[in-house]
Amino acid sequence: MNKVILIGRLTRDPELRYTPANSVPVATFTLAVDRPFLNQKGEREADFIRIVVWRKLAENCANILKKGRQVAVSGRLQVRSYDTPEGQRRSVTEVVADEVKFLDKPKTSTEPDFDSIDVNMDFDGVNDDIGGNEVPF
Repeated sequence: MNKVILIGRLTRDPELRYTPANSVPVATFTLAVDRPFLNQKGEREADFIRIVVWRKLAENCANILKKGRQVAVSGRLQVRSYDTPEGQRRSVTEVVADEVKFLDKPKTSTEPDFDSIDVNMDFDGVNDDIGGNEVPF
Protein backbone atom coordinates (compact mmCIF):
# COMPACT_ATOMS: atom_id res chain seq x y z
CA MET A 1 0.00 0.00 0.00
CA ASN A 2 1.25 3.46 -0.91
CA LYS A 3 -0.75 6.19 0.87
CA VAL A 4 0.48 9.56 2.15
CA ILE A 5 -1.48 12.14 4.14
CA LEU A 6 0.16 15.48 4.95
CA ILE A 7 -0.89 18.78 6.50
CA GLY A 8 1.27 21.82 5.95
CA ARG A 9 1.64 25.26 4.41
CA LEU A 10 2.63 26.19 0.87
CA THR A 11 6.12 27.67 0.61
CA ARG A 12 5.19 29.57 -2.59
CA ASP A 13 2.34 29.86 -5.09
CA PRO A 14 1.62 26.70 -7.13
CA GLU A 15 3.14 26.53 -10.60
CA LEU A 16 0.73 25.40 -13.34
CA ARG A 17 1.96 23.83 -16.58
CA TYR A 18 0.50 21.70 -19.35
CA THR A 19 1.93 18.53 -20.85
CA PRO A 20 3.31 19.17 -24.35
CA ALA A 21 1.56 16.33 -26.18
CA ASN A 22 -2.03 16.59 -24.97
CA SER A 23 -2.19 19.73 -22.77
CA VAL A 24 -3.07 17.96 -19.52
CA PRO A 25 -2.85 20.46 -16.61
CA VAL A 26 -0.28 19.69 -13.92
CA ALA A 27 0.56 21.88 -10.93
CA THR A 28 3.42 21.60 -8.48
CA PHE A 29 4.00 23.19 -5.11
CA THR A 30 6.08 22.57 -2.02
CA LEU A 31 4.47 21.89 1.32
CA ALA A 32 6.27 22.73 4.60
CA VAL A 33 5.25 20.01 7.07
CA ASP A 34 6.25 20.41 10.71
CA ARG A 35 8.01 17.49 12.37
CA PRO A 36 6.22 16.20 15.49
CA PHE A 37 9.17 16.88 17.81
CA LEU A 38 11.58 19.66 18.77
CA ASN A 39 15.28 19.60 17.90
CA GLN A 40 18.08 19.87 20.49
CA LYS A 41 17.72 23.66 20.51
CA GLY A 42 14.01 23.38 21.33
CA GLU A 43 12.95 24.51 17.87
CA ARG A 44 10.46 22.88 15.54
CA GLU A 45 11.84 21.76 12.20
CA ALA A 46 9.94 21.15 8.98
CA ASP A 47 10.26 18.92 5.95
CA PHE A 48 9.70 20.48 2.54
CA ILE A 49 7.79 18.05 0.35
CA ARG A 50 7.10 18.46 -3.36
CA ILE A 51 3.45 17.93 -4.32
CA VAL A 52 2.17 17.20 -7.85
CA VAL A 53 -1.52 17.50 -8.81
CA TRP A 54 -3.10 16.75 -12.18
CA ARG A 55 -6.06 17.84 -14.31
CA LYS A 56 -8.91 19.95 -12.87
CA LEU A 57 -7.52 19.70 -9.34
CA ALA A 58 -4.25 21.18 -10.65
CA GLU A 59 -6.09 24.14 -12.17
CA ASN A 60 -8.12 24.71 -8.99
CA CYS A 61 -5.01 24.61 -6.80
CA ALA A 62 -3.15 27.01 -9.09
CA ASN A 63 -6.08 29.45 -9.21
CA ILE A 64 -6.94 29.44 -5.52
CA LEU A 65 -3.92 28.48 -3.40
CA LYS A 66 -1.26 31.01 -2.47
CA LYS A 67 1.95 30.98 -0.47
CA GLY A 68 1.29 30.39 3.24
CA ARG A 69 -2.10 28.69 2.81
CA GLN A 70 -2.65 25.58 4.93
CA VAL A 71 -3.78 22.41 3.13
CA ALA A 72 -4.22 18.70 3.73
CA VAL A 73 -2.93 16.51 0.90
CA SER A 74 -3.73 12.86 0.32
CA GLY A 75 -1.97 10.84 -2.36
CA ARG A 76 0.84 8.43 -3.10
CA LEU A 77 4.61 8.66 -2.83
CA GLN A 78 6.44 8.54 -6.14
CA VAL A 79 10.16 8.26 -6.82
CA ARG A 80 11.33 8.95 -10.36
CA SER A 81 14.63 9.70 -12.02
CA TYR A 82 15.74 11.62 -15.08
CA ASP A 83 18.92 12.67 -16.89
CA THR A 84 19.99 16.32 -16.91
CA PRO A 85 21.19 17.95 -20.15
CA GLU A 86 24.72 17.54 -18.72
CA GLY A 87 24.18 13.76 -18.54
CA GLN A 88 23.82 13.51 -14.76
CA ARG A 89 21.23 11.13 -13.31
CA ARG A 90 18.86 12.83 -10.82
CA SER A 91 16.24 11.35 -8.54
CA VAL A 92 13.06 13.08 -7.34
CA THR A 93 10.74 12.04 -4.53
CA GLU A 94 7.30 13.64 -4.55
CA VAL A 95 3.70 13.10 -3.52
CA VAL A 96 1.22 12.71 -6.37
CA ALA A 97 -1.94 14.11 -4.78
CA ASP A 98 -5.39 12.79 -5.54
CA GLU A 99 -7.08 15.02 -2.96
CA VAL A 100 -6.29 18.50 -1.62
CA LYS A 101 -8.36 20.04 1.18
CA PHE A 102 -8.04 23.75 1.89
CA LEU A 103 -7.87 24.22 5.66
CA ASP A 104 -7.87 27.98 6.10
CA LYS A 105 -9.63 30.99 4.66
CA PRO A 106 -7.97 33.39 2.21
CA LYS A 107 -6.11 36.20 3.97
CA THR A 108 -7.35 38.95 1.65
CA SER A 109 -10.71 39.74 0.14
CA THR A 110 -9.18 39.67 -3.36
CA GLU A 111 -8.63 35.91 -3.19
CA PRO A 112 -11.60 33.69 -4.12
CA ASP A 113 -13.69 32.26 -1.31
CA PHE A 114 -12.99 28.56 -1.63
CA ASP A 115 -16.16 27.65 0.31
CA SER A 116 -18.16 28.51 -2.82
CA ILE A 117 -15.94 26.50 -5.20
CA ASP A 118 -15.72 22.70 -5.43
CA VAL A 119 -11.94 22.35 -5.23
CA ASN A 120 -11.63 19.16 -3.22
CA MET A 121 -12.02 16.83 -6.16
CA ASP A 122 -10.87 13.23 -6.05
CA PHE A 123 -8.62 12.01 -8.85
CA ASP A 124 -8.99 8.46 -10.10
CA GLY A 125 -5.20 7.99 -10.25
CA VAL A 126 -5.13 6.85 -13.88
CA ASN A 127 -2.24 8.39 -15.79
CA ASP A 128 -2.43 6.15 -18.87
CA ASP A 129 -2.90 9.11 -21.23
CA ILE A 130 0.29 10.80 -19.99
CA GLY A 131 3.56 9.37 -21.22
CA GLY A 132 6.69 9.36 -19.11
CA ASN A 133 8.37 11.80 -21.48
CA GLU A 134 5.55 14.32 -21.20
CA VAL A 135 6.13 15.50 -17.64
CA PRO A 136 6.91 19.22 -18.06
CA PHE A 137 9.47 19.50 -15.27
